[in-house]
Amino acid sequence: MHGATVDLDDGALTALGIHRLEIPVPFVEAGGPANVYVIEDADGRYTLFDTGIGTPDGIAALRGQAAERKLDLRKLSRIVVSHGHLDHFGNAQMLSEESGARVFIHDADVEKIAGDARFAALLKKHRGYFVRLGVPAETLDLMQAAADRQSNQIRYVERSRLGPLREGEVLQFKHFEVVVKHLPGHTPGLVCLYAEQQRVFFADDHVLARVSPNPLLDLSQGEGATKFRALARYLEGAKWVRDLELDAVLPGHGPAFRGHRELLDGLFAFYGVRQEKLMTRLAESPASVFELLPTLFPRRDPGRLVLMLSEVLANVEVLEDLGRVTALEGEIVRYAPS
Repeated sequence: MHGATVDLDDGALTALGIHRLEIPVPFVEAGGPANVYVIEDADGRYTLFDTGIGTPDGIAALRGQAAERKLDLRKLSRIVVSHGHLDHFGNAQMLSEESGARVFIHDADVEKIAGDARFAALLKKHRGYFVRLGVPAETLDLMQAAADRQSNQIRYVERSRLGPLREGEVLQFKHFEVVVKHLPGHTPGLVCLYAEQQRVFFADDHVLARVSPNPLLDLSQGEGATKFRALARYLEGAKWVRDLELDAVLPGHGPAFRGHRELLDGLFAFYGVRQEKLMTRLAESPASVFELLPTLFPRRDPGRLVLMLSEVLANVEVLEDLGRVTALEGEIVRYAPS
C-alpha cells in the first residue's frame, strides 16, 4: 500500500512545533514503531498526542528520544490519546503521574483505556458470540489464554485522570490549532486532529501508509443490534478524509506522508476485492465466519486469529449492510448470498 504515498521529512513538522518520537512495538501487525507527537504549546509546555507502549523498550525509547531533543515530558499541559489500544495509551498513566497532566480520550474508548473493556474480559463474557461465528472450543481456549497474558502487561489509566475529547473541539497550540474529528472504525472512539489552515492531518491509525487499518472485532458496545460494525463505520470516515486537501498526513505508525487520496482509493479497492472473494465462496455454499477464513487467509496463523476473524467478519457485515448476503441463524450463524 505504501507505493501510492510519498514520505515527508520531519523537518517540516519541527517548524510547526511538532516533534515525532518513534516507539518500538512488539507486534508486526502494527506496521512499524508507534508515533508519539510532542506538540509545542504557547506557554512553553507541551501537548502529547499518544504515548507509545509501556514496555521497558517503549519507555526507554520515549525517554531517550525526548531527552535527545530536550523535550521535558514533565512539562505536559495535556495528554491526548487517539484511541484505546495499548501501543497508543500505554504510557499515559505514567506520564500523567509525572507531569500532573490529564489524559483526554473520546467517551467511546474510555472503558478501553481505564481497563473495563479488556479484550480478555470481553472474550470471556461473549464466548457464545465467538461460538456462533463457528470458532471451535479448543481454538477459543487458546485465544483466551493469549488474551489473559497480554492483559497482565498493560498499565491502565485511573478514571480520575481522564477528561473528555469531543467531536468539533478546537485545541490550540503554539503555531497552529486543530479540530478534533471523531472517526470510528479502528475503534469506536478513535479521533484524529485536523489543522485545516496548515493542511495537516493527524491520522493515527485511521490512515496508514504501510498496512491497512484493521477493522477489529469490538464487543465493547455489546453484540447483536448494538454491536460496533467496524469496517462499515471506518469506510464512512475514510471517505470524508479522502475529500480533504492535505499536504501532510501524520500517521500513528511510520513517517509523515502525502498522497492520501491514492492510498485510500487503493484501500477501497482492496476491500472490494476481498468482498468479491467472499461472495464467490458463498455462492458455493453457506459458511460461517470461521469457515470463511481460508478464503482471505490461506495460511492460518494462531497468533493472528483475532485479526483474521475481525477482517472476515467486518467484510461480511459490509456485504450484509449492502443487502448482498443474509445471515442464516442457528447455533452457528452461516451466511448465504441474498
